[in-house]
Amino acid sequence: MIRTATRGLAAILILATVTAAPASSEAAVGHRATIKARAVATGLNGPSGFTFAPNGVIWYLERGTGEVHTLDPGTGKNHRVFTIHGVNGDGERGALGIALSPRWPAKKVVYVYVTRSGGGHLQNQLVRFRVSGGTGHGLTVLLKSPASTDPYHNGGRILFGPDHKLYVVIGDGHHSPNAQDRSDNFRGKILRLDPDGTGAKGNPFGSRIWSYGHRNSFGFTFDPVTHRLWETENGPECTDEINLIVKGANFGWGPKETCSTPKPGGTNNSGPKPRHRPKWFTGSTIGITGAAFCHGCGIRSLGGQLVFGDVDTGSLHAIHLNARRTAFSSKARVIASGLNGVHSVEVSPTGRIYFSGPNGIYRLVSA
Repeated sequence: MIRTATRGLAAILILATVTAAPASSEAAVGHRATIKARAVATGLNGPSGFTFAPNGVIWYLERGTGEVHTLDPGTGKNHRVFTIHGVNGDGERGALGIALSPRWPAKKVVYVYVTRSGGGHLQNQLVRFRVSGGTGHGLTVLLKSPASTDPYHNGGRILFGPDHKLYVVIGDGHHSPNAQDRSDNFRGKILRLDPDGTGAKGNPFGSRIWSYGHRNSFGFTFDPVTHRLWETENGPECTDEINLIVKGANFGWGPKETCSTPKPGGTNNSGPKPRHRPKWFTGSTIGITGAAFCHGCGIRSLGGQLVFGDVDTGSLHAIHLNARRTAFSSKARVIASGLNGVHSVEVSPTGRIYFSGPNGIYRLVSA
């Protein structure tokens, strides 16, 4: 099934290098203009994936070129650290996810999820390199997964969890049966890895797989209160989702996909039961992307909520969790709009919420 909104997402990503930056560096947005999106840096080249070092320096990727940069939010200094060669940035491909070793700066190792050529074939790869003297060296490929013949459904989010394990999401490769195949097929899965790329102890299937039955995801984040993992997922033309990830769970995407049942989990009807339904879903697709929790983020109206972005409307949304933080207790509301597409949403070491768009990185502040 080809989802038109997914192709819309790809079109927005393709335009990353030509979309104009916002005219002003600070814009009032959201409900009653109580929140501002303040520019940290504009004029960047497709900074789809980014993360923070403990000292607050931003590490970001140029999606189409494979360049890895550091950006100091205080001084604005931008430095190219390393270039990953052979990157394919067509459609939704490219340098998509970045994470730093949880032992940083004692262990200066950078992890990147990227679509690139390998062994004569196009692959989604997890790679790492070391940093010394402000320069990267020694690229190592830790994991390989075939990329689809069309440039969609590569996934790309990577993140070290509270357990210091590396979580990686890989899209279904635009072929839904992949999501239900738990052999050596990593497409349509969330993986849980040791820092060397091998499957972590305690994984449910004795492999790298943590959960399966996923379509395509650009975002997941750990609740800082409960340490539970929440994932945003692009659906077909009828719905997008937010899932509470459970060890070993089947989230139901697969060869029986259908949009004929407009209800929670209407598309999640493949593979063995139990099938885990989404905790939240849209009535139509929005191209849901990155997500992060406001926990001491400096904006009182967002306290404790999940903030997530989309590319189809170029908005940020927020939604309340219930008291047990296992489901949502309100409808999602738009807190920022007119942002030219939101790609990643991250939390700084001080708890502030940042997001990236086609040409820049921004921070949410109170108006």
